[in-house]
Amino acid sequence: MALVPGEVISYLQMCAEESASLQRGMNFKLRPSHSVVLMSVRAGAPYKDLVIDDGKALIYEGHDVGRTPGGPDPKKVDQPMTSPVGGLTQNGLFFQAAQVAKAGKAPPEYVRVYEKIRTGIWVYAGLFRLVDAWQESANGRNVFKFRLEVSDETSPATASTADLQHTRIIPTTVKLEVWKRDKGKCVKCGSSENLHFDHDIPYSKGGSSLLAANIQLLCADHNLAKHDHLE
Repeated sequence: MALVPGEVISYLQMCAEESASLQRGMNFKLRPSHSVVLMSVRAGAPYKDLVIDDGKALIYEGHDVGRTPGGPDPKKVDQPMTSPVGGLTQNGLFFQAAQVAKAGKAPPEYVRVYEKIRTGIWVYAGLFRLVDAWQESANGRNVFKFRLEVSDETSPATASTADLQHTRIIPTTVKLEVWKRDKGKCVKCGSSENLHFDHDIPYSKGGSSLLAANIQLLCADHNLAKHDHLE
């Protein structure tokens, strides 16, 4: 069964979903149909990822050079476009794809986004389109920024009804508040398996993604049962 945006998963489940050992945050063309990025907006996260436009878009920061013995502090040098041997880094690959799409020479790259909210706990954020990329100065160095927008189109191999119904991202602060309030369990049955962050009142009916009072944890069975009864 395809993942549903808002579904809580483990790292191993995430790797199984993508049939890959996800050892890095940026994974361009992990599959012919899509790329994958791992993000975090938690306090202390290594990169400044942001949720913007009332949850309709993300600004994802590029990644630093690798740390090497005796090498420079990765946070004090420009994020690289190319590798030491001249090939494009993950930053460069995503940047190039965004620029080509922005120029209208190719459709935007589809990107599946997974968000780390706590150690060992991830949430599938949904299917996005890579629509823009740029470099900007931050603390005396250049970093990459990528704009990802919630997809309202069909990707041949990855989009599903769940993807297409997904129009807003629940902010991390709200997810953490709800996780703590609901004690990491379904509010209906107390199960800690197959959990989803669910809108009590759907966004389409005026519910907010920004208020913990409108978000709850439901197991897959109760989440499905609820949606079966929505008019």
